[in-house]
Amino acid sequence: MGLAAPRCAVFLGAFALLLLAGCASKTSAPVIERGAAPARPAATAPAAAPGDFYTVKKGDTLYSIALDHGHSPRDMAAWNGLENPNAIKIGQQLRLTPPEAAAVAKPIAGPATVEMRPFGTNTETYKREPKGGKQPYSEQAVAAAQKSEEPQAAAARPEPKPAESAAGGGAELNWGWPGNGRMIAAFAEGGSKGIDIGGRIGDPVLAAEAGKVTYANNGIRGYGNLLIVQHPGGMTSVYAHNSKLLAKEGQMVARGQKIAEVGNSDTDQAKIHFEIRHQGKPLDPLKYLPAR
Repeated sequence: MGLAAPRCAVFLGAFALLLLAGCASKTSAPVIERGAAPARPAATAPAAAPGDFYTVKKGDTLYSIALDHGHSPRDMAAWNGLENPNAIKIGQQLRLTPPEAAAVAKPIAGPATVEMRPFGTNTETYKREPKGGKQPYSEQAVAAAQKSEEPQAAAARPEPKPAESAAGGGAELNWGWPGNGRMIAAFAEGGSKGIDIGGRIGDPVLAAEAGKVTYANNGIRGYGNLLIVQHPGGMTSVYAHNSKLLAKEGQMVARGQKIAEVGNSDTDQAKIHFEIRHQGKPLDPLKYLPAR
């Protein structure tokens, strides 16, 4: 019995050491800390294309620039913050399109969260198993997500618009002659930007097509008392050298409506100078007016 007691103590001590070693070798559950999502940088407005601006040249006026680009002088003054439309300088850049509003993305932040993963779960089954409604990254998860999003993307995709004609839709409008006189000057590429129709002072000037009056003034050199009417498809019609303007800016006019009276303002004889333009580019009116 005297020897049994020391042997038992040694055995118990060795067992205790083995037990402690086994406990120390167990790995604790990994802890993944997810902090607040980083703030997203503010989105900036898209850079303007070179064609969005025009550099003022000698002899230019805001009205002539607006006419050449198919815009209302009032709109261009607003886009460029011009209180005085006549206060433009040579070399100044003027915006030809409305300024885009800068889209600012607000930072998204959330409280830090701690996700406890039990030991030994780094398996394919765990990767594929959805947690909290979302799946961790895997090739299977990506394929499934793409498949489920395809019908939604197709539904959200806008239908293609029909292609416009080379004339910008002008051929589809029902154009009419702005005056009853005979044509005394034709359109010429690089020369006359429209046609001249003879008449007597006071004769009616008629709207060639329904639209909205975007200009009624005499601020464009060489045009005298001028009316500009805007039509669908980026089309505008121009009526120059009037003695009296009857329609006002912002007014809607009907095809054949009397909008002015024939005159000789800024020219040497009574006539209607008539133009058809698409986005500011002059077109030959005889291609759109009915034969007579």
